[in-house]
Amino acid sequence: MPRDAPKDPGRRAHRGLHAIALVELGKGVLALLAAGAIAGFGATRIDEAIGRLSALAHFDAIHRALASVADNITPASVHLIVAAIAAYAALRLVESWGLWRARAWASWLGAVSLALYLPFDLYAAIRYPGWIAFLMVALNLAMLWILTRDLLARRSAGRIPPVRDKPASSGMSDVAFRHDPASRPENRSR
Repeated sequence: MPRDAPKDPGRRAHRGLHAIALVELGKGVLALLAAGAIAGFGATRIDEAIGRLSALAHFDAIHRALASVADNITPASVHLIVAAIAAYAALRLVESWGLWRARAWASWLGAVSLALYLPFDLYAAIRYPGWIAFLMVALNLAMLWILTRDLLARRSAGRIPPVRDKPASSGMSDVAFRHDPASRPENRSR
């Protein structure tokens, strides 16, 4: 059985992964909508919106952070921001697809990204305590637990081999050995 095969073909076996896949799908769609909105507004309209926000809030925008943001908005920076948000959206959508199909790589991707977010969520919960901050920490911990449980179940079922030290290679990558039998040392003509 391939290493990346689903751990159980039953539909009910992946409810946790499916729930996380839906969350990631939502994040990806929202990021795409945000990228489209930012691209549609353009640098001039974003600059105008920041000026209106400054006037509505009744503070001097010259000495505030919004003024420095407004000064640095150019068409190139808007394109860069849109590209970064679109890349984030693509990553979330691919992760969602992989989790829905119960792929091990998607569980790894989700676990690593959640583990990276967790310190920031904990900081936010401590710095700005409130039910929303604590709910975000609890949800992220629950999702991390589900993904970790999935990876451990795969390992105990033998679908993810343990990490081992490899002997020194002959300069050829393992990928070449898997895809081209002629590139294996024992099959090469001397």
